[in-house]
Amino acid sequence: MSSRSDGTLATRDVHFDRRGAVAHILIDRPGVMNALAPATMEKLADAFLRAERDPEVRVIVIRGAGERAFSAGVDLGVTREALVHPMKRETRNLHEIILETEKPTIAAINGVCIGAGCEIALACDLRIAVKEARFGQTEAKVGMGGNFAAVLLPQLLPRALAMELLYTGRLFSADEAFGWGLLNRVVDASELDSAAADMANSIAANAPLTVRKLKATLIRSHGLPLSAALRLDAGPDPYNSQDRMEGALAFKEKRAPRFRGI
Repeated sequence: MSSRSDGTLATRDVHFDRRGAVAHILIDRPGVMNALAPATMEKLADAFLRAERDPEVRVIVIRGAGERAFSAGVDLGVTREALVHPMKRETRNLHEIILETEKPTIAAINGVCIGAGCEIALACDLRIAVKEARFGQTEAKVGMGGNFAAVLLPQLLPRALAMELLYTGRLFSADEAFGWGLLNRVVDASELDSAAADMANSIAANAPLTVRKLKATLIRSHGLPLSAALRLDAGPDPYNSQDRMEGALAFKEKRAPRFRGI
């Protein structure tokens, strides 16, 4: 990761690096295809919570180290003991934390993206993948639960297709995922980091209160009747913010707005 940053945090498995208004989180276990040991998931949760607390962060990007894998899922080599249901643990579930992070999240998928690793990508708002990426919810093949994917995937795909992918555990390509609407972009491997940076910077340049309200409304209104969704008061109030006045003034003066998130 770049050494030019406003804040860094490096642990054995996870790196956190803030560059301006964008937080970059790296799963750093390339020797095991960035598989997720319990400690890795705890560190990832901490990194996302840190990004959410940081007032300077407007967008979060997560990527896997190396060129082979975003994440191959739960590390079965170290996760052999009895497991507790993800929603019955003493701490919050990693995927739930990512899904509910108030700031926009982008998964930069650099390769294999399977099981709990694929669930991380699904939990993010936006997804960019290299052409060679392969995806799959393979929990049925190894006896895991797939609780998060079983809930979220049918919300992102047609129900019958989601059921097929969950029941069979088959792998699917980046082209398939893009055709189904699971991916925003498919790019060459050499373009992944720049494509993710361009998307993140484009979002970070916008009014942060508005972006956060849009995300809160999008997520919390899902499944509600239209009349209830329209009256949902979620997220911050940009209507009476200084940023709204700055946006109007910048438009009048024909210059780029200087948003401060207030």
